[in-house]
Amino acid sequence: MIRVLIADDHAVLRRGLADVLSEERDMVVRGEAGSCREVLSKLRQGEWDVVVLDLNFPDGNGLDLLREIKRERPKLPILILTIASEDHYAVRALRSGASGYLTKESAPEELVQAVRKVVAGGRYVSPKQAERLAVMIDRDAEQSPHDQLSEREFQVFRLLASGRAVSQVAEDLHISVKTVSTYRARVLEKMNLRTNAELTVYAVRNHLVE
Repeated sequence: MIRVLIADDHAVLRRGLADVLSEERDMVVRGEAGSCREVLSKLRQGEWDVVVLDLNFPDGNGLDLLREIKRERPKLPILILTIASEDHYAVRALRSGASGYLTKESAPEELVQAVRKVVAGGRYVSPKQAERLAVMIDRDAEQSPHDQLSEREFQVFRLLASGRAVSQVAEDLHISVKTVSTYRARVLEKMNLRTNAELTVYAVRNHLVE
């Protein structure tokens, strides 16, 4: 049996995913988690064959959590299932150790197929994302401005673009205001922008903030 841990901050969605997967004869949902802390706790309490992981949690960033899981369980397949656009997050997730990436718009049967594939040692992305990854193999492929950002710069960028003040970003990420200001300066320089307002406009146009 494929032992599944579902990690998502919405209880209703977790229950729906559990119902979909539990209908399969070779799958059993052994646990659910709604926060980063709970995910790590469940992970350490039992044995799992796959984690179905969202990217948004009330107590942390899903990509940071993904990297933490891979440090503790490097061979454990992790399938990202999120509302976040695959155009902007799939590559980051795969680089961070994810075995697959799906959006919540995907059909239930695609989720089942993806779980089986990553548990078997493969990787799963949508046909659309597969084409994008193929393009990125070409080193001369043009990158979007935000693709140049490091993971921490990208976090700061998204928070600032969402309307958070520098002090609030510092509190959210548990770093100093001075450090946030340094990251902000780097983000603006790399993206050739001047103000937080321009960051917000860019993020909205590229569907990088909700």
